[in-house]
Amino acid sequence: MAWYKPWARKRAAQITSPEDLIAATRMQRTGGKVHVTNETAMRHSAVWACLRLRADLVSTMPVDVYRTVGGIAVEVAKPPVLVTPGGAQVGIQEWIYSSQVDLDRAGNVFGIITERSGVIGPDGRGLPARIDLCALGDVTIRGRGSEITKYVIGGAEYEPWEVWHEKQYTIAGLPLGLSPVAYAAWTIEEALSAQQFARDWFAGGAVPMAELKNTAKTINPEQARVAKDMFNASVANGDLFVHGNDWEYKAIQAVASQSSFIEAREFAMTDIARFFGCPADMIDAAVSGSSITYASITQRNLQFLIMNLGPAVSRRESAFSRGLVSGPRFVKLNSGALLRMDPEARARTIASQIASRTLTPDEARALDDRPPLTDEDYAQFAKLFGKAPTTPTTAATGAPS
Repeated sequence: MAWYKPWARKRAAQITSPEDLIAATRMQRTGGKVHVTNETAMRHSAVWACLRLRADLVSTMPVDVYRTVGGIAVEVAKPPVLVTPGGAQVGIQEWIYSSQVDLDRAGNVFGIITERSGVIGPDGRGLPARIDLCALGDVTIRGRGSEITKYVIGGAEYEPWEVWHEKQYTIAGLPLGLSPVAYAAWTIEEALSAQQFARDWFAGGAVPMAELKNTAKTINPEQARVAKDMFNASVANGDLFVHGNDWEYKAIQAVASQSSFIEAREFAMTDIARFFGCPADMIDAAVSGSSITYASITQRNLQFLIMNLGPAVSRRESAFSRGLVSGPRFVKLNSGALLRMDPEARARTIASQIASRTLTPDEARALDDRPPLTDEDYAQFAKLFGKAPTTPTTAATGAPS
């Protein structure tokens, strides 16, 4: 039994660039069905924005490795695979960005393990030292039931232990993650069709569906075919259609400037955002009846991190901890680095932590890349603000009764 992913399907004469689309528009009407793949889906701004936002945030989270010592997590050195996972030319940020895009659009990411370290992993082999990511369209899976037996990548077969495979959006009994692009295909197709229609309309290379009627006489099928071919040939090349006073042209399809057409395109953006786990307002899509103020930006970012991005981050931490480090070590993506507060709120938070004895002044200074306080600093504080009052620890003795 073999699984063939939707992204592996090819079709003849596929439009692969804006130049191809313009050429096709000029040569013939391009009102045919839009084929949605992982590549064509990214032509829609909402799909691109969702993938970019999620991948940008995850890839810029610092990657740290810890081990538990005496019940306390202690940071340790990172292995090379968490610094330059794709070799000297591909750093960890680029590698995580690329793999996150594939996870979010296809539910899977694949890479060939080309180098291994001397550290033995749970499977008895050396841990991966280099992982070269693969294009989704080059990968085919073979297996039995829920077990993967072979990966075919670029025509070559690989054993499961030779391939790095992360997945998300999983269901029981299926060894692959579900593809959001595949499930959102109808919505994306509708949006891309509207986008293509608008492109054809404003480019002048095609016109809306219309009625061409002869008001003077009844014409037979052959005459109708000739008239239709002449009309199509003229408008497809952006040329003039010459006719007498016996022909009447009537547009019967909505034009690109009508409000219903614009509303449909706006609704598609919010619908696509739902599939990809991004609030519509965060990709600059219009959301009717709602607004985000600067006063709530910090809370909005926190909500997005917890509700939308947090599960994906946790899954990646588990995959890295399970497959890239050994023994009691584990990997954490420092999501706290993304929660930037305004200076006033940050100062209040740090002051509260110092007052509650959960943060020392020197630790607080380190957050701003400042050195620890010196004796001279303490002397100056004492001169400016006076010494802090102390509370006696023992009761006075010898007092008269």
